[in-house]
Amino acid sequence: MAEWIDLLDPGEAELQRALGRDVHERALEQLLDPALHDDEPRPRLEGHDHYVFGVFLVPVCLRDEDRVFYQEVDLVATRERLVTVRKTPERGYPFDVEPARAAVAADGANPAVGLLVYRLVDLIAEYFLNLVDALNDEIDELEDGVEVWTSAQIRMRISALRHDLLHVRRTVAPTRDAIRRVVDRRIDVGEGPEVLPREIELDFADAYDKLLRAMDGLDLSRDLLSSARDYHQAKIANDQNEVTKRLTVIASILLLPTFIVGLYGQNFRHHFPELGWRFGYAWSWGLILVTTFLQLWYYRRKKWI
Repeated sequence: MAEWIDLLDPGEAELQRALGRDVHERALEQLLDPALHDDEPRPRLEGHDHYVFGVFLVPVCLRDEDRVFYQEVDLVATRERLVTVRKTPERGYPFDVEPARAAVAADGANPAVGLLVYRLVDLIAEYFLNLVDALNDEIDELEDGVEVWTSAQIRMRISALRHDLLHVRRTVAPTRDAIRRVVDRRIDVGEGPEVLPREIELDFADAYDKLLRAMDGLDLSRDLLSSARDYHQAKIANDQNEVTKRLTVIASILLLPTFIVGLYGQNFRHHFPELGWRFGYAWSWGLILVTTFLQLWYYRRKKWI
């Protein structure tokens, strides 16, 4: 029966006891690296002399905090055991392997190491699909907020979601390629029984299909985000047009009174009989009010105001 040893943030001595046999220096350095940093590891699966070494990053969306963080889980699979190394992120919680263990238990007794690896990889692929759904929900929330949020808030949210989509895509693509190496039988561990026999490699095709769906989902999410951004920009332009239209109406309304005042303000008494008229002042005010009312009526009829 294959053995599954799961370690959380192990030290070198604990890791060496679990591995039982030596691994190459680069793999050991990766397994002991305490946490993710700016130079994040690239997901991969590699075949070596007597074992398969793998590195996986699992994105998790926290909708309450509007952020995505990454869990790292590494593995060393020999013909006798699977050793997984989980690392606790700085602002998150470590990857949970219990659903994969439960799936292995449901498969029956005496599972092979290859089946353990497949269940772990399949769980990781499910996480990517769940992430796509969560990001789409975030984009739906953004689309609903375009009408009520401030422009600064909308721009910040679009920028954050765009960054998350690009980062997740840079993670899911090498993960997909790593699983494709198993499906194409490009994982070689030397002579003797295979760690990932052919019947298990066919199961990996299911995980590969899930990652392909995740890639397609990310493309759709990117298009949805672009549509939300375009709608926001169109809304800004439309709001600016409405403001410009109202300012134009105000300027037009003030234009005629300004003309009338300027007309009667000229010092040519003999040519303006209204200046000597008893009701000349009332006449000028009446003319201003009537022309203003007619303009307001016209603009309202045209639905400009």
